[in-house]
Order: sequence, then structure tokens, then C-alpha cells
Amino acid sequence: MTHAASPRWFRGWLDVEPAAHTLHTWEPLVMPGLLQTEEYARAVIRGEPGITDQQAEKAVAARMERQAIFGRDDPPLFRAVIDEGVLYRLIGGREVMRRQLERLARAIESPRIGVQIIPLELGVTTGILGGFVIAQLPGNPDMVYIQSAIHGSVSSRPEDVEAIHARYGALRAEAQPQRASIELIRKAEKLWI
Repeated sequence: MTHAASPRWFRGWLDVEPAAHTLHTWEPLVMPGLLQTEEYARAVIRGEPGITDQQAEKAVAARMERQAIFGRDDPPLFRAVIDEGVLYRLIGGREVMRRQLERLARAIESPRIGVQIIPLELGVTTGILGGFVIAQLPGNPDMVYIQSAIHGSVSSRPEDVEAIHARYGALRAEAQPQRASIELIRKAEKLWI
């Protein structure tokens, strides 16, 4: 189901993601797909011009299916750096945002999931043109997924992987530690009550 409901350019990533022992992600605009609630995912996906209700529902189901990797016996380590603006960008309505931030706060309770927020007041511009994910694979070189406005790309080219690692390192250096990030999430949650 997941492959068939996903865009062609994303299908290569669907073979990489479940094989990874560690996933590092940066999201400047929306919650990471692996941490989205169903309602939030639906609102994001429905924003695609020309998408039908049937296509949207298949894409939502596929996104939810991907989240099953956290229920495995050996779930990957998942580390996300998120721009603080994501916490305040109204997607799907106030109730959807409240539940999404509750989901994010619950996810951090897992020792396998970490989230760090980059405060808006820092004015960080690294990575604002698009999100990305680094997959670390057992016995294989790292792979990266790089998002753009119209599609994404999967690469294992050393120069791409190195460039993404450099950006991720710079972003993590600016991000708040997880404890302070939880406080930023809780503060934003109050806005959506």
C-alpha cells in the first residue's frame, strides 16, 4: 500500500527508511511525517493542488503505515530538529494543532525519539529552503532524502551526504537541548487550547 500511494520520487526512500538504524531529520515548515497525527497529515496532504479525496486518503494511510517502524522490536533512533515556526503554523485548525503538539510531546517520552527545536528568535537560515533526512544503515553508506517544493530526491552520493551532514550539524548546534525544546513545545501547545 505505502509504495503505491506514494509519489514515484518518494518510493526509493520507502526502501531506505525501514532499513535504517538511525534517522536524523530537519523540518523547517511542517512536523516530520513520522511524527504527524492522522489529522495533521491529512491537512498537509490536502494542500497538494488537484489531489482527489481518494488520493489524499491513500497518502494519509501510507504515511500512517510508515510510522509502524516505531512499533518494531528494533525501532530506529529518530532525531528531529524542527524550526519553532512549525509549532505555530496553523495547519488543519486549532484542535488539529493541539493534538499534533500533544503527539509530539508524547513521542519524546520514547528513549528512541529525540526532538530539538530551533527558536525563531535566533534567525537561523541554514536549511530554510527545505527539509531532509539522513538514514544511517547497517554496513552501508548513509543515504539522504532531500525535499523540494515539487518533489524529493534520494541520494547516496558522498558529496550530497556530506553536504546534508554539514547542514544537520550546523542546525543541531543552534537547536535547544531536548529539555528546553519540550518547554517550547508546551508553550506553543497553550496557544492552541
